[in-house]
Amino acid sequence: MFLSRVVKRAVLLTTLASLGLVACSQDSGAPTDTNTVSSDTTDYNLTLDTAEFMAHVLEPIADVLWKSAGWILDENEGYYELYPTDDEGWANVDNHGAMIVEAGNLMLLPGRVLEGPWSTYAQATSTVGISIMKAAVEQNKEDLFQAGAQLYSVCTACHQAYNPDILSRFQPRSLTE
Repeated sequence: MFLSRVVKRAVLLTTLASLGLVACSQDSGAPTDTNTVSSDTTDYNLTLDTAEFMAHVLEPIADVLWKSAGWILDENEGYYELYPTDDEGWANVDNHGAMIVEAGNLMLLPGRVLEGPWSTYAQATSTVGISIMKAAVEQNKEDLFQAGAQLYSVCTACHQAYNPDILSRFQPRSLTE
């Protein structure tokens, strides 16, 4: 019953995230909210290409968050939670949530924006970061878990659009054979 509930939630979240991404899709290279600042005279250092940015910036941040929520059933250690257990742990999650917000913004720098729904994925990344920060401030395990699932959905959708080969890296071998 619990697994069924989790699967139903995962399907619902993935569906909602996909619908939200499609509904919000735009081809412009920058977000349109009032916090956006643009300048044609600013030079950005884009030493890292997209793959390097993902590998060196976004993925390590996401990994910290995914290792901070959920549960593990280990043969040797048994069942245990991954959630923070003190204020310092929750502050670390909050900090990494803020980094996710800013990583989404960095994806929108002139010269880094790709054709297609890239801007939508970048904005969704920032939005999820805000959800992570809120869950951390409230020390809400369920909301943190759900925000982690949303982050996974955004990342997976973006990988499907821009780097489908990477998806097999995250699937069990039984699904790729």
